[in-house]
Amino acid sequence: MRPYPLLLVLLAFAAPALAEQTPPPTDKSPVLYTVPAAAAKDVDSIDAIVAALYDVISGPAGKARDWNRMRSLFVPGAKLIPTGARSNGEVAMRLLDVNDFIATSGPLMLEKGFTERELAKRVEKFGHIAHVFSTYEGVMEKDDKVHLRGINSIQLMNDGKRWWILSVFWEAETPNMPLPKEYLP
Repeated sequence: MRPYPLLLVLLAFAAPALAEQTPPPTDKSPVLYTVPAAAAKDVDSIDAIVAALYDVISGPAGKARDWNRMRSLFVPGAKLIPTGARSNGEVAMRLLDVNDFIATSGPLMLEKGFTERELAKRVEKFGHIAHVFSTYEGVMEKDDKVHLRGINSIQLMNDGKRWWILSVFWEAETPNMPLPKEYLP
């Protein structure tokens, strides 16, 4: 497995600071965190926040991503977790916070260009929580138009005012592990 396809699917960084918004505190967090204020249209529904996630990481080579917009989608402490099999067959994952993702994937997206879009989705919702299984297709502009597909498992919470992303856990399709038909359009 090439290292950069997993990094590509991560998310973006670069834009002026926006007004701050305090996310909902957790019972165990003694410190209040702040994140950039989200555009209401990005967080008012499950469909909107998933669309904003794909939109913020997508763009041609040379186009800076709006990383503050990305940060505004995630609750502080949220994780981005690429997973997959290494060449020796061992399955591994990386636990990244939003800024880790931006630091590792942002320069690559800027250099190579990367666009990701949703092919299909399944949403499960109960009360204030939701889980989205989102089948994606990504294209790296350079490197002979590398194509990849896989599934993003996205966990969300609604605090009564907006939706927040708690985690994005994904795995790319491989020749030995094609996407199941039930997760395709």
